[in-house]
Amino acid sequence: MAVETCYIPRTLDEALELRKNTGAIPLAGGTDLMVQHKKGIGCVPSFPAPIMIISNLKELKGITRDADGTVVIGALTTASEIAESELVPYLVRTAASRMGAVALRNQATIGGNIGNASPKGDLPQPLILLDAEVILRSVDGERKMLLDKFITGSKRTELSSDEIITAIRIPVVPSTHLFYHKVGTRRANAISKLSLSCLALVEDGVVKDFRASSGAAGPKVRRSRDAENLIIGLRLDEITDHIGEFTKAWDAIISPHAMPEWRRASTRRMLTFFLEKLACGAEPGIFE
Repeated sequence: MAVETCYIPRTLDEALELRKNTGAIPLAGGTDLMVQHKKGIGCVPSFPAPIMIISNLKELKGITRDADGTVVIGALTTASEIAESELVPYLVRTAASRMGAVALRNQATIGGNIGNASPKGDLPQPLILLDAEVILRSVDGERKMLLDKFITGSKRTELSSDEIITAIRIPVVPSTHLFYHKVGTRRANAISKLSLSCLALVEDGVVKDFRASSGAAGPKVRRSRDAENLIIGLRLDEITDHIGEFTKAWDAIISPHAMPEWRRASTRRMLTFFLEKLACGAEPGIFE
């Protein structure tokens, strides 16, 4: 049906009541939903349910840091606000800064980018690497779950029909070396063809933690803890001997659809680049 019914709740509680009683679809920035439901130039988008505009709900905005260092980002926080906040971990901040053009970043929200669950979405990739949690609210209460569990596939999530995404929680993840790279037609203002984040914690010449996540490489963000465990615990001078084993294990998680060989080869090159930096004892820092 066309957009014939549109609600504008004044509070989160009112929005939750509307969500439960009418099944209204929450809409904030609309940069994903308006495109997803468009019917053509000059035509009104057609949605399967009433629309609920929530962009004015102050309860869902802002970035804060808890006493334990956990960063909490309200669901209506825009990509521009995330990109500019020093509270936000580097990988998430950088992904937000590469998300479309300035006008889009000023409009797009983290809740919408997550809720849309596109395999090419920019923010889920580093968030899943960092074991971020999504906070969901309904009139019956609140629940939390790992974002990696919340997104189940392309355009599929565990969001219940009466729930709204209210915030994202990012725990403290110590690191010494970081890597981020997005492959697109341009550096920004482009849909991701492939993206990769890596994180390593090196102490006394030993890899204490290692993580990697890949976007646009399957129906959802890909991360292999089995592959990561091949690197964790190695001395730096042992890494080179295990790069082949690691990249072979990583190959297995790339989707067999949509140019798998290109995605595997490109991902192998990026992973190898980062691991070789570690192996040669590179100073702590950020690599691209």
